[in-house]
Amino acid sequence: MSTEQILHALNQQIETLASEIEPIGHISAQQARFDVALFATKGTRLRDYLAEIRLNLSQLHQMVKEKRQAQVAFVAERLISQITALQRELATQALRKNNQTPERKSHDNYTRLSEHQQFERRLITMIQDRESTLGQLATFSDQQRVQKELAALEGRLMRCRQALAKIERQIERQENGF
Repeated sequence: MSTEQILHALNQQIETLASEIEPIGHISAQQARFDVALFATKGTRLRDYLAEIRLNLSQLHQMVKEKRQAQVAFVAERLISQITALQRELATQALRKNNQTPERKSHDNYTRLSEHQQFERRLITMIQDRESTLGQLATFSDQQRVQKELAALEGRLMRCRQALAKIERQIERQENGF
C-alpha cells in the first residue's frame, strides 16, 4: 500500500469518526477522557480530541511531503492510537449513560471511598510488581513494554487519588451540612 493510499485511508477513517462524533461532540465530561500521554488536548469534549487528530493528520501530510521518515512513523503510530481510543470512547457512550442509574447515584459516599481505597491498594501492588519485574528483564523491548505499563498504572493511580480526594471532600461537606 502506498503512502498516499494510507493517508487517504486515514483521512476517510477520521471523517467517518467525525460524522459519528457530530451528534454528541459538544457534550463536556467532568474530567479529561484520555491520558495526557495520548492526547495533549485539555478539553473534555469529543470534538476537542477530534480537532487534535485532524491537526496531527495535517502534520503527517507535511512530514510526508518533507520526507522525514522517523517523524512520519511516530506521528502515524500516535494518530492510529488516538483514532482507536476515540472509537473506543464513542462505543462506550451508551454504556456510560446506562451506568448512571439512580442506584449508582445513591451509592453511599463511604462505600465509594472504601472502593476507591481498595482500587488504590491494588494499583500500588501492581506498580510494585511491574517495578520488580522491570529489573529482571533482559531485552530492551520487554523493558519498554513494562515501562509503558508502569506509566499507564501510575496515571491510573493518580486519577484514583484525585477521585479519593474528591470523595473525601464530599464526605466533609456532607458532615458539615453543606
